[in-house]
Amino acid sequence: MQISSSLKRLALLFTLLTATCARPIEPPVSFATAGGDAWNVAKTVSGQANREACDAVLLSGPGDSRQMLALDSRGRFTASVALQPGDNRLLAECQNQGVSRGIGASQVWRLRLPDRPRAVAQLTIAGGNLVLDGSTTRPSEVSQRAIARLEWRQRDSGPEAIAGLPSSGERVTLPLPKAAGEYHIVLRATDAGGQIDESTAILRIRNKRATVFDPMREHANWVDDAVVYTIVPFLFGPRGFEDVTARLDHLAALGVNTLLLSPVKPAPEDDYGYAVADHFSLHPRYGTEADWRAFIAAAHQRGMRVVMDMVLNHTSDQHPYFADARRRRQASPYFDFYDRDASGAALHYFDRENLKNLNLDNAEVQNFLIEASAHWVRNYGIDGFRVDAAWGPRERRPDFWPRWAAELHRIRPDLLLIAAAPMRDPYYAQNGFDAAYDWTDKPGRWAWREAFDNEAETAARLREALTANGSGFPVLRFLNDNDTGDRFITRYGLQRTRLASAMLLTLPGLPTLFSGDEVGAAFRPHDDPPPIDWNDDPDNLRLWYAHLIRLRQQNAALRGQTLELIDTGSATTVLGYLRPGRAAGESIVVLLNYGAEATQVRLPRVALRSLQPSRSNGRVLDLLNGATLRLQSGRDVMLPGYGVRILRAL
Repeated sequence: MQISSSLKRLALLFTLLTATCARPIEPPVSFATAGGDAWNVAKTVSGQANREACDAVLLSGPGDSRQMLALDSRGRFTASVALQPGDNRLLAECQNQGVSRGIGASQVWRLRLPDRPRAVAQLTIAGGNLVLDGSTTRPSEVSQRAIARLEWRQRDSGPEAIAGLPSSGERVTLPLPKAAGEYHIVLRATDAGGQIDESTAILRIRNKRATVFDPMREHANWVDDAVVYTIVPFLFGPRGFEDVTARLDHLAALGVNTLLLSPVKPAPEDDYGYAVADHFSLHPRYGTEADWRAFIAAAHQRGMRVVMDMVLNHTSDQHPYFADARRRRQASPYFDFYDRDASGAALHYFDRENLKNLNLDNAEVQNFLIEASAHWVRNYGIDGFRVDAAWGPRERRPDFWPRWAAELHRIRPDLLLIAAAPMRDPYYAQNGFDAAYDWTDKPGRWAWREAFDNEAETAARLREALTANGSGFPVLRFLNDNDTGDRFITRYGLQRTRLASAMLLTLPGLPTLFSGDEVGAAFRPHDDPPPIDWNDDPDNLRLWYAHLIRLRQQNAALRGQTLELIDTGSATTVLGYLRPGRAAGESIVVLLNYGAEATQVRLPRVALRSLQPSRSNGRVLDLLNGATLRLQSGRDVMLPGYGVRILRAL
């Protein structure tokens, strides 16, 4: 037996020496890719072994796990490894006839998924009571530690305190509150290792009727009152977040209550911010994490919501994942993180070659993007996201957005989720988004551009655009954004700017101002302009915008989602619409003359019924100037050239 064993070992040694002389020395075992970040708990690894030296591979992993892996006819092996929190070292060793050859390959995978339980707060209404149910809460998929405690509390003050909260337990029954409004109920799950996760659910009471809020089909109450202001930090000053924070009182005085931050994550210095190079940190040009937290706290203290511009369709070609994939090719653990053609080239949209589309068919990529988004909600209290190029994932992997939205809504159901995509596509309303852009069917094509570029037919073309947006899904409306180039006031002049801004703030949807709109700042966002001079407001636009915003805030009809276009008799130049109110006398009629000549508008019956002039001797109130206006012949309104009337019953 000893002679036979010695002969076998000599034969194996001879085989190894022969192979060494015949070709350059190669390790008998190698992994197919390098190690790196892992975004799945179970990581599939593969590799290659020299069949002349090895008949199997012993894979040692985290927690002293060991797997003996068979080789296929080409010497390949594959294994699924359960990763633990932090760094996971894998060692693949060459085996021959049950004996370790002592030579192998190693790599390290860093598990990036957080080790926390998954709290799920559910509400039901039964027998006149409110039932809180945490039974679908699950242990961490990383460590699988048991759930130790489930605790319930009411977030914020709410319309009134819910009797019986705080409380604990998997299932809690409470009396229904009576006051109208939204009640945010938070479930905190703590596992045996002390790790915590929270989930929120919303109870709504309207007209004495209680319902459970469905964030995938409804939007939170605060969204109806939102007036959005897009903040580009470098336009506020060289200190970034500090300079923005210093102007919050001015923005509050203007009347805006929702701040939409343009991209603030690391990107190449010559980029506006959409070439994101790190989804989890802040661009140093804008300040520190402390500056960021101070800005968010200051905004929240003033009753302002903070919404981030999130890039989930692609990364910069300078992102560490893409840089590694470009260098190592298929040996990179991130090669399959990117969408590629048949030749293996990374894909992009339009001529944006530096923006590489992510591969959403890869489960790790989906987890990476969801965790990146949740990071800003959990750690900084962000109130929502504007998702850049949302139409891209919709085309490539349409089931991603509902998964993403459901997870974020599990954490905070009152988040505002805005799709940078055409609102005319019903997909977004059906898959968790709260609003989409006022574009045509073509992504990025502003729905009002043709109307304003054709001055003689502005009103008629605006009617067409507004009719196309008749789904009832909230629309993000704007005059300027980062892609409209020259500012509206530069392209169309002061008079049409005042007229268009009056329309913007009296239509349904989310009216959105861009940095500097309120002072008529003229620049091109992508040209890296200098900070705005906030004292340079020769046309008093700040007062104009502030007055329009105040009218919107004071009149519920202007914040509703219902719009009825009316016949003005001057279809090419005069746009008119009714904004119905909930009670008699609250409806508002808006008339906008996009022509230079004064014109007389005969109000149709639907407008007259709303304004009720017969009850006030033919008079109505013009909210724009606070004056009482007498209708000629009981129904005619004189409208100056480029004039605006915002009419309500006396």
